[in-house]
This record gives sequence, structure tokens and C-alpha cells, in this order.
Amino acid sequence: MLGFVVRRVIAAIPVLLLVSLLSFAVIWLVPGDLTAVFLDASATPQQVERLRHELGLDQPILVQMAKWYERVLRGDLGESILLRRSVGSAIVERLPVTLSLAGLALIFAVIAGVTAGVLAAVRHRSCADQSIMTLALLGLSIPDFWLGLVLIVVFAVHLGWFPSGGHVALTESIAGWYSSMALPAFTLAVVQIGFIARMARSAMLDVLNQDFIRTADAKGLSRAFVVVRHGVPNAMIPILTVTGIIAGSMLGSAVVVEQVFSLPGVGRLIIGAVLSRDFPVIQGGLLFLAVIYLVINLAVDILYAVVDPRVRLG
Repeated sequence: MLGFVVRRVIAAIPVLLLVSLLSFAVIWLVPGDLTAVFLDASATPQQVERLRHELGLDQPILVQMAKWYERVLRGDLGESILLRRSVGSAIVERLPVTLSLAGLALIFAVIAGVTAGVLAAVRHRSCADQSIMTLALLGLSIPDFWLGLVLIVVFAVHLGWFPSGGHVALTESIAGWYSSMALPAFTLAVVQIGFIARMARSAMLDVLNQDFIRTADAKGLSRAFVVVRHGVPNAMIPILTVTGIIAGSMLGSAVVVEQVFSLPGVGRLIIGAVLSRDFPVIQGGLLFLAVIYLVINLAVDILYAVVDPRVRLG
């Protein structure tokens, strides 16, 4: 198992290097001059050059890249130009909100998606199967921002069951945290529920047609026992694959959801940095999210090896 994990970590290094290079290139790919954020049109060329020197923009690109990697290897993501504080501390301060949002949404998506997919497979070609797949396709077609606004109008404005925005820390109140995160998490999970349901249905249909399932049925075992004990575990590999993919994609989708529900997460921090052209925050935020995505994929690979030893041996 240790050798398997080491191989996966080594395989992730080139991806991390590429992402770090793209994060550094952000400052050069965006049109315009960063000094325009701080200086108005009346600024003299001397003032512009002085500011460019303070920000290190007057140095050759290779020198800037070398300093960027040197800081990253030390765990220093730079200092926010507008916040006047460490980018790392700003991200870590907002990270619990993003992780709790994505984590709760993932729980919603996996429980609802796997349950719906398994039920659709067991009831193959029935009205239940067609209804579940129709709802899954509908969920895949709904934009996150539109669904979030609809949920706010219905459940926050008219019914008053949940707050329309804001965040309560888990350490302050579990009930308050859940109340503030329920609508955003459900908004983030709806699209992924449809995705998981379709994949779970396909995987379960493949497993239910295997010889060992027919043998279990021939032994007189109950259908529910066969599905839960033999069907679902053998369909977990493709389901884990989808779960790993959507766990990473939720980090990107959280940017929109955090903005709609006014959640102080990493996604909203990056959006604010983009609007204000705070490049150190943009660079650090993209790199940080990429690292989390790689860690999630590594965890999924390890789960592969736990669920199916053939993956580890291969």
C-alpha cells in the first residue's frame, strides 16, 4: 500500500508544477497594468516606475518566476496588495467556510445520488426508473446561481425557514451552522446528485447482470440483501471515481454559490481579488485550491486500493 501511495504522489508532482506555473502566469495573461489599480490617470511616469519597482514588476520574468517558486516552497504565498496581509492567512481564515460548504454538499449529493441510482437500477425500465432519470437530467440542467436565487426567494423570503445569507461558525452553534449552510449546500449538490445518480444506476445495472448476483438470487436470498451486500460494494469503483471528480469540481462551483449566499469563503475571496486585480491573492488562491484538488484525488486513489485490491496490485 505504501508503494502505491508513493507512486500516486510522484504522479501528482508534474500536475502541481503545471498548476503553479499557470498560477504565476496569471499576472501576465490578464490585460492591463497592475499599477492602474493604485494610480489614477494623473500619475507621472516616475510614480508608475516607482510602484512597479516596489511590486517587483520591473524585473525580468524569469527572476520573478524564481522568486515566486522560492516563496511557494517556503509556504509563503505572498502578501495581498489590498488587504495588506499574508495571502496564506487570508485563505486559511476563509477555508473552513468553503470546506464545510463543499463537504455538506458532497454528503447531500452522495446520499441522494447513490440512493436514487440504486433504486432506479433495481426498478429498471419502470416508472420509478424513468422518473428518477428525468429528475437527474433536470438537476444537471439547472444553473447553480439561478437555483440559489430561487431557493432564497422560496425558503428564506417567503417561508422564512432559512437565512438568505451569511455564515455561522460550527464552533458557535451547530444548529446555526446547519441553518446557514443548508441552502447553499443543497444548491451546490443538486447538479452533482443527478451526475452521481446516473453513474450509480449504470454501475448497478452492470453488477446486477453478473453471474454471482444470479447465484445469490438462486440461493433464495432476499433481493434487498443481495443488492445491499453484493451489488452496492461491487459498484463502488465507478461511484468513487465520480465522487472524486465532483468533490474537486465543487471547489470551483463554490465560488458562485458563496457569492449568491454572501458566504465569506475562499471563492468569494478570489472573486474580490479578481475584481480588484489583487494578483497575489488570485495566484495563491488558485494554487491552494489546486493542491486541495490533488489531495482529494489522492484520497480517492487510496480508496480504490482499499475497496478493490486489484487496483493496488496493478
